[in-house]
Amino acid sequence: MELAAVEKSYARWAPVYDATFGFVTERGRRHAVRHISQRGGSVLEVGVGTGLALPKYGPLCEVTGIDYSAEMLEKAREKVRRLGLSRVRELRQTDARQLDFPDASFDTVAAMHVMSVVPEPERVMSEMARVLRPGGEIVITSHFARDRGLLSLLERLLAPLQDVIGWHSDFERQRLLGEPSLSIVCEHSLPPLGIMTFLVLRKAG
Repeated sequence: MELAAVEKSYARWAPVYDATFGFVTERGRRHAVRHISQRGGSVLEVGVGTGLALPKYGPLCEVTGIDYSAEMLEKAREKVRRLGLSRVRELRQTDARQLDFPDASFDTVAAMHVMSVVPEPERVMSEMARVLRPGGEIVITSHFARDRGLLSLLERLLAPLQDVIGWHSDFERQRLLGEPSLSIVCEHSLPPLGIMTFLVLRKAG
């Protein structure tokens, strides 16, 4: 998706996101944040959206969130104010392809249900790896295209509607695995129906 299309799509979805996509993706989000909270440390959440994950981080985490959608970020900031989320250090409007953080800034980078949305996901992965400290983890939850079956057919049918629904239904897993400094340490499907995948990559060093 082009960035303008992402911005337009999520401006449209922002008022109802929590009750629609947010509800559908809740289990994967909860699973990812539980894993991150056990690690603690500094966390960058790429595609923080309306801030659905922010209240779930444990007390040992210090969270920075970024998103390109101003409308989604305003929802996230309102959550931080309303819930008094002191563990959230900053929420920033940023293009994930050009992260404005120094190298090796974070212990963990989270990308929950966002990699099939962003333009140039390979470039986003490189940027996430750049700002990750050696030995740190990138934690991803995402939908990946299937090779066969009824769901695979449905994914292909939905693919031309990506600018309307706001994500690539036929997103290929391999697009996230080209960064040479990263290696897979955990990968498994998530209920229901294994539609979403939990993926953890660790940076060498």
